[in-house]
Amino acid sequence: MSADRQHPDGGDLHTPRGPLDAGGHELQDQPPRTLVPAVPEVTAHPSRTLWGDAWMRLRKNKLAIAGLTWITFIIIVTVSADLWVPQNFAEPTSTEFASMQAPSADHPFGTDRIGRDVFSRVVYGARVSLAVGILAVSISLVIGLALGSLSGYYGGLLDAFVMRTADIFFAFPYTLFAIALLAVLGPSYRNVFIAIGILGWPSIARVLRSSILSVKENEYVDAARAMGASDLRIMLRHIMPNAIAPIIVYGTMSIGGAIITEAALSYLGMGVQPPTPSWGGMLSEAKALMIPAPWLTVWPGFAILTTVLSFVLMGDGLRDALDVKMKD
Repeated sequence: MSADRQHPDGGDLHTPRGPLDAGGHELQDQPPRTLVPAVPEVTAHPSRTLWGDAWMRLRKNKLAIAGLTWITFIIIVTVSADLWVPQNFAEPTSTEFASMQAPSADHPFGTDRIGRDVFSRVVYGARVSLAVGILAVSISLVIGLALGSLSGYYGGLLDAFVMRTADIFFAFPYTLFAIALLAVLGPSYRNVFIAIGILGWPSIARVLRSSILSVKENEYVDAARAMGASDLRIMLRHIMPNAIAPIIVYGTMSIGGAIITEAALSYLGMGVQPPTPSWGGMLSEAKALMIPAPWLTVWPGFAILTTVLSFVLMGDGLRDALDVKMKD
């Protein structure tokens, strides 16, 4: 008999056995269990569009938000002025000896040399300045976008003609050119924003042309052209959405420049005519009264400074917000 003892069912008593089932039989070998490391749960953030990303970046720019807040405040004040401004901007106050009164409870910004309330004139002057700035830039955008897009997309003789025409406009001093146009058209509220708008298109056309030249060589434009898309569809659907960001920035800053130009023209007597109030016209009327009545120049000057600065800060913030290379 062998030295090794045998189990009645043939198994070796000295051989280690695996786990048994309920009937005492050895279970078949099973593959070892592999421990799978726990995967941390990832929270999916909703995807943002280009404009959503731009808004998130703009909100982090405190100076741009301050400029936007002031612009919004000025717009609300000017739109609602008829509902709450107590004094008529064109008529002197009925109070006796009201000429050149210092700021008081009745007249927070004082009165001018003929007794008109300066606060009312500053508020209504804001309406004129904002309207001229927005309308003038709108005219410049219409002309500049049309000519700049055609010049950048088609090139060739059309490009040369548009750019040489822009060079002619750039050759003349801006303010002198505006004065010359107003001398032909006549000084008035309407002619001011027409003149400024006509003179503002060359810069917008050049900025858009440069942007289109860098965008139209991309592969998705070639793919759209290969699929038979028309030039108008390619321009509106594929090129303009990717080339318009610099124009938004430039247009925002141009509103401040248009307000400055309107104030300069009104100061020289070629802009908005009395009795319609204008910040530049108010400065022109008060230039001889800076010492005895400094409030006549302080308030319209402060209005011009803060409003133009707000548009510049807003445009600077939009430039950073619309830059796709900026990181959150």
